[in-house]
Amino acid sequence: MSAFRSIQISSPNSSCLRAICHMHPKAIPSGQLSANAASITRSRIHLSYRRSTFTTSSNSANKQSSFRFIWNEVKKSPLQYFTIPSVAAFVGLTTNWMGVKMLFYPIDYVGTEWYRESPYVPYGVFGWQGVVPCKTEKMAARLVHIVTERLLTVEEAFGRLDPNHLAQLLLPIIEDELLKDLPQYYGEMIIKLIRPVLPYLLGRVMANLQKEIDGILDLKSVVLEAFVRDKKVLVELFQKVGRVELDFLIESGLGFGFVLGLFQMMAWAVNPKPWTLPVGGAVVGYVTNWVAIKLLFDPAEPVDVGPIVVQGLFESRQKEVSEEFGKFMEGRVLHSASLLETLARNGRDGELYTFLRRQLPYPVPEFVLDTAVRAVAKAANNPKDYPELHQYMTSMLDIEKTLSDRLQLLPPKDFEDLLHPVFQEDEVILIAVGGVLGAIAGLMQTRLGWGGPGATLKAAATVFVVSVTSWGYFIFKEVVETPEEVCIEEQEFVVRPVAMKRRNTLVRVAPEVIPEWLDFGDRYQ
Repeated sequence: MSAFRSIQISSPNSSCLRAICHMHPKAIPSGQLSANAASITRSRIHLSYRRSTFTTSSNSANKQSSFRFIWNEVKKSPLQYFTIPSVAAFVGLTTNWMGVKMLFYPIDYVGTEWYRESPYVPYGVFGWQGVVPCKTEKMAARLVHIVTERLLTVEEAFGRLDPNHLAQLLLPIIEDELLKDLPQYYGEMIIKLIRPVLPYLLGRVMANLQKEIDGILDLKSVVLEAFVRDKKVLVELFQKVGRVELDFLIESGLGFGFVLGLFQMMAWAVNPKPWTLPVGGAVVGYVTNWVAIKLLFDPAEPVDVGPIVVQGLFESRQKEVSEEFGKFMEGRVLHSASLLETLARNGRDGELYTFLRRQLPYPVPEFVLDTAVRAVAKAANNPKDYPELHQYMTSMLDIEKTLSDRLQLLPPKDFEDLLHPVFQEDEVILIAVGGVLGAIAGLMQTRLGWGGPGATLKAAATVFVVSVTSWGYFIFKEVVETPEEVCIEEQEFVVRPVAMKRRNTLVRVAPEVIPEWLDFGDRYQ
């Protein structure tokens, strides 16, 4: 029987017991065999449970001991260890700031052309050009598509003009040009002859021009040329409409970098290897850029998470961005001067001259048609000399309100295309630059002894430099870079700093769940 017990203990399963019973039928009765098998199975489950409980408790103890070890290490030299999240926050702020600057500057390529594949690639071996200036044509073409296909048509805009009133405003300019080109006596005689019929003819011509304006004035070329001719215009547009997003992209690096720096600090306390801080710095620089860009545009549609509404920062500012976009486009791109200049382009070889020749009877001399085209060009090139004409066209075309209202009606996903292309182009390069700069900062920490057992003076100097530099950015931004707006008060021009406005944050709380004591209304608007 003792032999059987030893076999049962070493091989406790029912198949072994059945084999033993088969060899010695009188040794163990069949009923007892079933009971023994059940008992042994329960014993195995119990032992397994005790083993898993012991493993879980030992893992928990290990975790507690690890955190206790980290805490004890940090307490030994807190100032030195505090440099790690401080420098990580500075790295996050710096890399994001540099990434934003690399989007827009320099306007022209700086460096050598070695291994630069084409003028549309922003980088060479030793050189860089801002992503937006480098790819102006591509980005401008996308903007042109949005403006001309979704927001505005030239027929609609010019259809708002009164042809007779426009003719009356152009008539004095045409007469001045006739007097300038012809001898005084002959010019005055010509004007006396055509003056009775010129207002009627000009009014009819303007009415027909409205009907055929789409074939004469190419709105796409007006917008595209404005951006391509001066790359700074497109840069200023993106910086203006994306001001809040770009600020968030830079400033979020400070917070994200500090949080990631805490994990970097714990990793250094547990494993103070030469590669720990450089790798951690690379992760900080890479992740802060990547996360910030994602938060700008995702999610495009509002998502309810309990009482909180989560939406991409850019989409949440659709109304404000639309107003800024309309104002910029009317003032810098689709203003009356640019429209008239495009209309009168190429003189006798242009569309306007051909149209006038087709509309006016042949007894009207060609020099009169030339004069009319030059008069339009003169009005376009000298807006200050003809303020009434330009004010009338600006008010009637109403480009700002039209673009703003229709841009606000776009679905968030389509609205996102207004700014997202800036970050989509060479996004990987910008994020990778953040990782490289973060690794360099971590390497400096390792070489100079920061973050580990090092001199207190070094650590204090590090924290001081990082803090002063970070705060210096915000002070410079608020004091030096504060934009100015021009206001008209009682016919006097007054320049004053732009009033600070509360930003729309990435996360918004639904109004119905705001406690009454927290609802400040429009007090800070």
